[in-house]
Amino acid sequence: MTTNKHALSVTRTQDFAAWYQAVIAEADMAEESGVRGCMVMRPWGYGIWERMQRLLDDRIKAAGYDNCYFPLFIPLSYFEKEAEHVEGFAKEMAVVTHHRLVGDGKGGLTPDPEAKLEEPLVVRPTSEMVIGAAFSRWVQSWRDLPVQINQWANVVRWEMRTRMFLRTSEFLWQEGHAAYADGEHARAETLKALELYRSFAEECAGLPVVAGEKPENERFPGAVATYSIEAMMQDGKALQAGTSHYLGDNFARAQNIRYQNDAGEIEFAHTISWGMSTRMIGGLIMTHGDDDGLRVPPRVAPWQVVIVPMLRDTDEDAAVLDYCRALVAELQGQAALGEPVRAMLDARPAKAANKRWAWVKKGAPLIVEVGPRDTAGGNVSVIRRDRLYQENGKLASTVQPRAEFVAGVPALLEEIQAGLFAEAKARLDANIRRDVTDFAGLERFFETGGQFPGWVEVEWSRPTGDELDAVDQRLKALKLTLRNVPENAAPATGACIFTGKPAVERVLVGRSY
Repeated sequence: MTTNKHALSVTRTQDFAAWYQAVIAEADMAEESGVRGCMVMRPWGYGIWERMQRLLDDRIKAAGYDNCYFPLFIPLSYFEKEAEHVEGFAKEMAVVTHHRLVGDGKGGLTPDPEAKLEEPLVVRPTSEMVIGAAFSRWVQSWRDLPVQINQWANVVRWEMRTRMFLRTSEFLWQEGHAAYADGEHARAETLKALELYRSFAEECAGLPVVAGEKPENERFPGAVATYSIEAMMQDGKALQAGTSHYLGDNFARAQNIRYQNDAGEIEFAHTISWGMSTRMIGGLIMTHGDDDGLRVPPRVAPWQVVIVPMLRDTDEDAAVLDYCRALVAELQGQAALGEPVRAMLDARPAKAANKRWAWVKKGAPLIVEVGPRDTAGGNVSVIRRDRLYQENGKLASTVQPRAEFVAGVPALLEEIQAGLFAEAKARLDANIRRDVTDFAGLERFFETGGQFPGWVEVEWSRPTGDELDAVDQRLKALKLTLRNVPENAAPATGACIFTGKPAVERVLVGRSY
């Protein structure tokens, strides 16, 4: 990295939180909306979400789910049917109580006392209850099962401390919901959804993750078991990037989702739910970004190749633009990563250097500059966003024959995709400590582990109830949380560092978003 006038105003090591906000602002990802806790997603940020949505939606449909849509407003009584669920979300619920406004006599508006709703409506925080009500109508016989649906929607959870993409009062997500005849099938499908998330995160977003079961105190309200994928950000903190919940028959009992089995007996269905949100974009920023801005993996980049013509308000400009248009058409005729190459021409009337650095900050995988000299020689000047600088600190722009570049773009995009993942995977693997054997060692590690300490994987006895609450409080005092029990962790062989009892598994501990 070298210093230049186009660089971000703050680096990751100077202030990681400020750097994150600077990337969002300078990459034109999102901005404040004027509504507390809500953001405006600008085209580049929303374009990344559209790419994620498309790739994830294809996987969801391949898993046998159908898309549908349910109301934004949910009767309060639906939530009251499942006590643990309503308790878990009560503090975050936005509630509609009136259906009309009237003048207040002072030039303003106020809710009309005569327009109070008979029953308050909750603005969707999640949809288990309203979808469960539909399942109770749809499912009568074992022949009606399984039911597997997915919804792309917005969600409102009234957050006190907000941060764009990571924790906002309104966010976008998908939520999968399904009902099965028995618990064994439902549990298996819960884990299939978890694997769907793992493969999407790693193969598409380039985010290496650890998949596993959440501790009891981190379960979704009302769930029997919750599973997550956890991604490590560059500051060593964990980001819960997707969750999958086995709900048992708890929600089925609350919503009366019953069916007649093949023996003529009435049974309750077993349900699951799983969700991934625009939080993934925050994870992408904090995993792949550098001190010059964002770096977007090619699979989820709205534009994979951006052509920047070097225009000088001369007669040569027309030839340069014609050359660039032909180049875009050639690139769009190529296929990379299983799809046509997404190439665009940035012909805006602005200085070429300013446009180049704008695309550097946005993180377009390949930025191609074309000037009169390139046009005359049949060449292009190529900048790889993942390898921005030479060893001497100068911008790494290489001149290549146009035909050679076009032919090599598919392999180049695949290399960039693989390289960003490999870089993040190496960082994840290098920053999980597995030799901590007591609580004092855990305290010592996070006190002396440097600016970005990472995670610790420790043995534990899977405590529950009050014993788990005590563990949670000890960790909170250190600003730490239990993340998940990794699927592929080594067997436990010693004592739990929290209770001293024989350990039954290993759990990840770290700071988190």
